[in-house]
Amino acid sequence: MNIDSITNGFVIDHITSGRGMLLYKMLGLDKIDCSIAIIKNVNSKKMGKKDIIKIDADIDVNLDVIGYVDPDVTVNVIKDGKLIEKKTIDMPLILEDVIKCKNPRCITSTEQEIKHIFKLADRENGIYRCIYCETKAKDKE
Repeated sequence: MNIDSITNGFVIDHITSGRGMLLYKMLGLDKIDCSIAIIKNVNSKKMGKKDIIKIDADIDVNLDVIGYVDPDVTVNVIKDGKLIEKKTIDMPLILEDVIKCKNPRCITSTEQEIKHIFKLADRENGIYRCIYCETKAKDKE
């Protein structure tokens, strides 16, 4: 397998095995016109198996989405073919327009202009709740 190195972009590393495609979809990477490599089930001494996403473009990556999907990943920033920054990601305290409230009675269901905002309610179990109706966010799929 040959995957080109990145000139300017990001490497999202240490993704829990099986979550790479979910992260790809939630970040909207399918809508971007650049080289993207998704490597699944890579052997890892630390994790056993992991996924990796390589993005060869200098784009804005929503770190809140990454922290929601898999808070233990690292994001390596590449400029001119060199690693310039390694970011560790944590669970965001607030998610804004990352996920949608599933409660049909929530104000976000009837008022289209209102942002979907969730607050971290339980860090240990990764539970987020809607700030308007307190509905628990659905599990990551």
